[in-house]
Amino acid sequence: MSSPALKWEYLTAPLLIHNTKAILDNFGQDGWELVTVTAGANAEQLVAFFKRPVQQ
Repeated sequence: MSSPALKWEYLTAPLLIHNTKAILDNFGQDGWELVTVTAGANAEQLVAFFKRPVQQ
C-alpha cells in the first residue's frame, strides 16, 4: 500500500545580509526549511525561498 503524496507550502522572504542567522532561525522554528537564497533588488538584500509540509 502506498502512502499519499506529501504536499508542500512555500514562502519567499527578504533576507537582510546583516541579520541572516536570526531571520533563518525564526523561520526554522516555525517549521520552514530553507531551499535556496538568491540576489535581491540591491546588494544589501537577498531573497530566501522556504518550504514545509502542509499541515493536514
